[in-house]
Amino acid sequence: MQRILVIDDDIHIGNILEELFTREGYAVSRAYSGTEALLALDAFHPDLVLLDLMLPGLPGEKVLPKVQGIPVIVLSAKADVDSKVSLLLSGAADYITKPFDSRELLARVAAALRKAGTTTNAVLTSGDLRLDPLARQVFVSGKELRLTRTEYAIVHILLQNPSQVITKSLLLERVSEDTPDCTEASLKTHMSNLRRKLRDAGAGDPIEAVWGIGFKWREANSN
Repeated sequence: MQRILVIDDDIHIGNILEELFTREGYAVSRAYSGTEALLALDAFHPDLVLLDLMLPGLPGEKVLPKVQGIPVIVLSAKADVDSKVSLLLSGAADYITKPFDSRELLARVAAALRKAGTTTNAVLTSGDLRLDPLARQVFVSGKELRLTRTEYAIVHILLQNPSQVITKSLLLERVSEDTPDCTEASLKTHMSNLRRKLRDAGAGDPIEAVWGIGFKWREANSN
């Protein structure tokens, strides 16, 4: 089930959006301020964000650049072209002016999610390491690195978010979507085996453990 985070302090509009997307089979969570939105991003892990601009506390324009790797559709009463252009250039996937047509909104959300899904099939690289999502293979210096399903899932998630700390809970949640054999108790073993395989293959030790939080993938040029 795909997840949508609605960030809007207007309770009436939020209710309409929640009912609309829930009826279409999406999981919906809501935030009513910019500060609350940042907390909700970490807790809910949405696949798409609907963002109002006029929020209490942190405005939508300041929230947008903090949303990384997730398509954001701006919903705003601001209809001037300059505002639309500025936000699209700042990273918004789309811009819809209020009041909006429900059918158009649903279509634009589906298109943004579809586009985001196609980017997950792009080949990922880090130094001499290359990951091919379509073939589900990892190569180091052109030679295939044999990984278990769980080890592959861990590399894929971390490599999609280089230099970003991925919490243990989020890593487990995302890995479990691909393979159910990774539990909190077994994660340490999976990670240890994976790091050993990477070192043995000549890829160094790109996975950094962040004590008490989780893990991150070091960029190839990091020390």
